[in-house]
Amino acid sequence: MPPAPPGKASPRPASVVLLLAWLILFAGLAAAGGYVLMLPQGHGTAQVAVALDPPADASAPAPEPTPVTAGESEAMQEAAAESAENAVAPQEAAADAPPRWQRFSQDYDEADKRPRIAVVLTGMGLSSAATEAAINQLPAGITLSFTPYSRRLDQWMSLARTGGHEVMLDLPMEPTSYPDDDPGPQALLTALSPAQNVERLNWILDRADGYVGVATVMGSRFTTSEESLLPVFEALKEQGLIFLDNKASENSVAWRLAAKIGVANAVNDRSLDSAQASRVAIDARLVQLEDIARTDGAAVAMGRPYPVTIEALREWAKGLSERGFALAPISAVTGRQRHHRGITQSTQAK
Repeated sequence: MPPAPPGKASPRPASVVLLLAWLILFAGLAAAGGYVLMLPQGHGTAQVAVALDPPADASAPAPEPTPVTAGESEAMQEAAAESAENAVAPQEAAADAPPRWQRFSQDYDEADKRPRIAVVLTGMGLSSAATEAAINQLPAGITLSFTPYSRRLDQWMSLARTGGHEVMLDLPMEPTSYPDDDPGPQALLTALSPAQNVERLNWILDRADGYVGVATVMGSRFTTSEESLLPVFEALKEQGLIFLDNKASENSVAWRLAAKIGVANAVNDRSLDSAQASRVAIDARLVQLEDIARTDGAAVAMGRPYPVTIEALREWAKGLSERGFALAPISAVTGRQRHHRGITQSTQAK
């Protein structure tokens, strides 16, 4: 090694190593912060550290897209189409799903050609003794409709369904004798606005689940008002529920309007115990019911869970099959009554 020029001392090896260590450390920090460290090298500069991820520059031009081959493009299109199909599939399935009344209906042999008779008892859930008797003593083919005011509504309806009964909810409506006869705090009234009646209807419908529809209670005034009924039927149609008209008024427009706008519906042909709750009167009404079913192919009766009504129905049902009739849940006679078939066909023809 040639001697150092006069007046200049050669750097010590330890000092050089220490200086390089500091420079390397500083370069690492600069790179982490997004900077480039330039060190002198002779008459020029040398790049020691470069930032790994420099800050984005909004003004910088966008990078050129990576070329895609024809095969890759076709595969991407197929994947996108499959993804779109899968996204639409749940909506299509929901649209194709059966209405609520069919999903919660009890099994019934549709191949049975015998005339069908449906019996619906309303007011269930008010008396524990009467409710238990109806659930446990009556045949499963009898439909039970529960008041929305019951404190044990879910429990009663669950027990009824477990016992094979189809279940409904009572729909209290304004009678002509209102307010002397009060159908309750959530009853539908002609004096209320459509929005208010729909709000009350939703309160009733939200009280339970697993039911096929609603059965009117009272309602001799409300069921004669097409203006009041229309928003109610639109809501029931959207929910996919049956509307059972108790025919409290001979001037009721309920079943005709329901059929016109496409609401599944049925009509009471005979009230078993509204006029007189006696065994003789109930037995006579059941004979009339059989005559209607024999002529029309289907018939509906409504009653209350009185002890005499439960006893009469229990005895009547024992020989029903031998007399050539089938005891059916309300869903199995919906749309099958003769006058309903007529209005449905005339509506479809228009």
